Amino acid sequence: MSGGPSTPPGRPVPRTCWPSSVPAWAGPYRSRLHRLRGESPRSSAARIRTRPNRLASGAATRHSPLVKIAHLADIHLGFRQFHRQTPAGINQRETDVANAFRAAVDGVIRARPDVVIIAGDLFHSVRPSNAAILFAFHQFQRLRETLPDAPVILVGGNHDTPRSTETGSILELYTQLGVHVAAQQPLRLHFAELDLSVLAVSYEALMGSERPVLRPDGSAQHQVLVLHREIEGVLPVPRASMLHEAGALLRQEDIGPKEWSYVALGHYHVQHEVAANEWYAGALEYVTMNPWGELQDESERGLRGKGWLLVELDGNRVRATRQPVPGARHLIDLDPLDATGRSAEQLSADIEARVRAPAAGLEGNIVRLVVRNVPRHIARELDHAAIRSYKAEALHFHLDLRRPEASRRVGVGGPGRRQTLPEQVEDYLTRRPLPAEIDRAAFVRAGLDLIEATERELAE
Repeated sequence: MSGGPSTPPGRPVPRTCWPSSVPAWAGPYRSRLHRLRGESPRSSAARIRTRPNRLASGAATRHSPLVKIAHLADIHLGFRQFHRQTPAGINQRETDVANAFRAAVDGVIRARPDVVIIAGDLFHSVRPSNAAILFAFHQFQRLRETLPDAPVILVGGNHDTPRSTETGSILELYTQLGVHVAAQQPLRLHFAELDLSVLAVSYEALMGSERPVLRPDGSAQHQVLVLHREIEGVLPVPRASMLHEAGALLRQEDIGPKEWSYVALGHYHVQHEVAANEWYAGALEYVTMNPWGELQDESERGLRGKGWLLVELDGNRVRATRQPVPGARHLIDLDPLDATGRSAEQLSADIEARVRAPAAGLEGNIVRLVVRNVPRHIARELDHAAIRSYKAEALHFHLDLRRPEASRRVGVGGPGRRQTLPEQVEDYLTRRPLPAEIDRAAFVRAGLDLIEATERELAE
């Protein structure tokens, strides 16, 4: 008896070879996979067990009143941050992200959904590492072998979509496992036994001047739309990506959510209900340049940590249930300090007290402390040995020292204050001519938030 999963009576025998129609560009990736596994293409093919989708094969339709969907998004495999490495020499945050995806797949397998959807940004970059490619392959292989009747649908996001249409997408590799991939062009899928139709639309498909029509098709009871996009007016204005490429925003009227049973969204990393049948699943880890803004968004929405969604479609009813994914470590944004009137010795003691206050502690965590109104000479005289010890204990400790606002005299001895960069930008954006349809206040806030995020990134 073979070591692979057995084929139940009446089910199609799994295919065990690469199809002859693999596009030319996929060859290097396929060879790359074989080399990573230390196999020849023939021996590797024998281990890859893909199945034709029985649900779309014309079998007798059963009218299912209930369909369960596992909705994940924004995995960002290959994401790296900070300089700490594992004993194996891998970036620690890259390992955290991979472990979060593995934990999510574990949860999906336990939940046994009818369909698995990944709504974009499987990878953090267009050219992921060998390790990231192979790790994703193993996780998809687990899904296909343990849930052989559950279609897996993957769309390309903005991070893993090539800018050039002539460049092939690495995502197409996973079609060899039976994963349905919409890497660039929209993909409409029909699953008769689930009475389900899915329109999967990649980030790239909506960038052109001629966008696909985002409307249901066919007579299936359950109609699902999968997108990786920002919906206009949904994200918090300071975090909204108002400077995306032209055409990146979608309006609700473009989607027509009331016409769909469910709209599975990716791109916004905080789990969010747009409507009862329209959700952002959120990311599985903190994989942005500004995790502190993301942490603030979660706090405002009453969320703690990351997760995915288990969605049940039952007739006209939709139920989305949050499925938490345990975090590898805590992100702790400590209450800020004001250094006004404090000596270096006093401020060092204040910092020590603040750092030691959280029950989670520093060890292995990602921690930030903002200290305002710190003069240069006080910053130089702080207890830097203690600060270095905090950094050694934490995975990452960011002491964000902010100087007092500078003052100067303007004109003929008239008192005045030199504008900070954010104030100069705010002044310019306030006066800049804008089209009538753009909300000026939101435009100004977005500009200021971009500066703040950039300054934080440079500081780290």
